[in-house]
Amino acid sequence: MVNTLLQMFSYGFMSRALAVGLLVSLCAALLGVCLVLKRYSMIGDGLSHVGFGTLSIAMALHLSPLFVSIPIMILAAFLLLRLSENSSLRGDAAIALVSSSALATGILVASLSGGMNADVHNYMFGSILAMSSGDVYLSVGLSLAVLVLFVCFYNNIFAVTFDEAFARATGTKVRLYNLLIALLTALTVVVGMRMMGSLLMSSLIIFPALTAMRLFKSFKAVVICAALTSLFSFLCGMVVSFLLSVPTGACIVLISLTLLLVFTLLEKGKKLF
Repeated sequence: MVNTLLQMFSYGFMSRALAVGLLVSLCAALLGVCLVLKRYSMIGDGLSHVGFGTLSIAMALHLSPLFVSIPIMILAAFLLLRLSENSSLRGDAAIALVSSSALATGILVASLSGGMNADVHNYMFGSILAMSSGDVYLSVGLSLAVLVLFVCFYNNIFAVTFDEAFARATGTKVRLYNLLIALLTALTVVVGMRMMGSLLMSSLIIFPALTAMRLFKSFKAVVICAALTSLFSFLCGMVVSFLLSVPTGACIVLISLTLLLVFTLLEKGKKLF
């Protein structure tokens, strides 16, 4: 087994996939805790659909998909917040409106520009091993920026996550930090789509947070547990994908689901005893 792992990571593309995947998994887990607690967990799913539409348009115009999608994804994240706060559309309804429209646009553009080719397929279902050197550098840079901002503003993010009214009363700029969470989520989704695909990206955000909440109640404990389970799921998913020659994203999701079920059983056992 050890020899297999050494052989696995002796390939350059596997090393690049490992570096990007660990960082993206960590970012997704940290932000997932905030989004789940704020009952806004489906923003990852909505933004990934927006990202697919943007990437389809970028590829049809022969532009760099990641560079085109980053500003549009950020604007989409801010729009979702705006819709949920200041209109009759709330939460999931706003996300469904934006995400379904973007997904439909992406599918139409992809069909008109030559059909569902390999690149479009990779962005829908993920292909972490197909990342170019440019993708890797950009992904690592964005992921590190997300982690640094999350750590620097941890206390304020914690405040607006648990009690916006109290945070506002104490002088915290609630709107600013909600926009920061949306910005960090948009960047994470952009980077993670290459690894997980637009159809599976939301699971990387939601599953680790839900898993950690089965056994832990404090915010710090949930964040740490979510980060560890996310990293574990990614590593196991990569190994299983390599050994069985199956899609990496699907393996990560199924391992995350398994961990969620195990933690749920542990929670029930803890209550019994």
